[in-house]
Amino acid sequence: MLTMLVTLAPAVGLAASSTEADTRRDLRDAERMSAQQLAARKDAADRATRAAAETLRLAHERVEAAAKLRLAESATADVAARIDALAQRRRDAEQRLKVRAEAMQPLLPLIERLSLYPAETLLAVPAAPDEALRGVLVLQGLSRQLEIEAESLRRDQAELDAATEALRQEAPRLTDAEVAQKREADALDQEIASAHAAQATAEAQANQAASQAAAAATRMETLRSALAALEAQRRADEAKAREDEARAERQKRTADAHAARDREAVAAHPTGAGAIASGAVPNGQFQPPVIGVVVKGWGDQTDGGPATGVSYHAPPGAHVISPCGGRVVFADSFRSYGLLLIVDCGGGYHIVLSGFDRLDVKLGQSLVAGEPVGVMPTWEPGSTAHRPALYVELRHDGQPVNPAPWLRTSS
Repeated sequence: MLTMLVTLAPAVGLAASSTEADTRRDLRDAERMSAQQLAARKDAADRATRAAAETLRLAHERVEAAAKLRLAESATADVAARIDALAQRRRDAEQRLKVRAEAMQPLLPLIERLSLYPAETLLAVPAAPDEALRGVLVLQGLSRQLEIEAESLRRDQAELDAATEALRQEAPRLTDAEVAQKREADALDQEIASAHAAQATAEAQANQAASQAAAAATRMETLRSALAALEAQRRADEAKAREDEARAERQKRTADAHAARDREAVAAHPTGAGAIASGAVPNGQFQPPVIGVVVKGWGDQTDGGPATGVSYHAPPGAHVISPCGGRVVFADSFRSYGLLLIVDCGGGYHIVLSGFDRLDVKLGQSLVAGEPVGVMPTWEPGSTAHRPALYVELRHDGQPVNPAPWLRTSS
């Protein structure tokens, strides 16, 4: 027996040594794998940081391009306004000429006969001397009145001719302004196309949540109900992310907990840095969404009652920018509003824009203030056709508030 134990001892020692070596090898492999995973996570985090920085840089480039375009649109708006005023001036002159011509039409045969045969015309009407004298005096007064009317006709015709000539001279200026505007608009559209082509997948979860909220909002009958649906979805997303974070922390899944925390932050503060505080006061912190003039203010009477927003007239085909930084929570057609855009500015504030011909943003997209979001319809300056308007509404916790104090008077 002792001999057998002595014989087996080296074998046991070799087995133990082999097991220890395997353990050390497995430990080295695990450490190597852990190091590789850490390196991969760090690389992914670095890539995400660089992508976020690049996305922000491109957004600011689009803001700068939009600012250049707004200068061109401002020039177009000035020329278009002059053409509108001249066209109205010409229409007024034409109307005055028409009225005067209609008033003088019955007198034209008598005026023509008196001018050709004054004595014969008077002698052709038998009358007593005093009545004949009275008729001559009346004719003299009529003659003076006709001279006044003729002079007014000449002035109206001169006004018409001047307005027509001024319109002719403004036409090439409008063409030049529109060419400059199109050049800047094309440059901006290229920036937007590039941004869409390079859109990162990092916002996939936020986009999915935004799609669910938008689908619910689309089914609503009123804008207030749509905003309520969006807010309800946002709160649900925030609560779900909070639950996921707590579960991941209990199960020691650090990466999942971080991801859930990020989702919770996005849901709670959709604009990220610079979000509007819930107790913010209006001090002109919003950029005007479009170059143009306000044609309907807050509280002005409309067919549906007092206006709960403001309406702008802008140059033809004007680009629209986001008045605030935030996240797109709705970008689609909605009821009678047509193409409707809703941006969550943070702090319970939503900016609502409608009247677009084209939208250039997507659900879930993060925006910086001044970033282009769409294009308005075109129209013909000087015409009497219906002119498109951009409708702007600001809501806090679903209730409309006067946007005028929030909007700067100039961009």
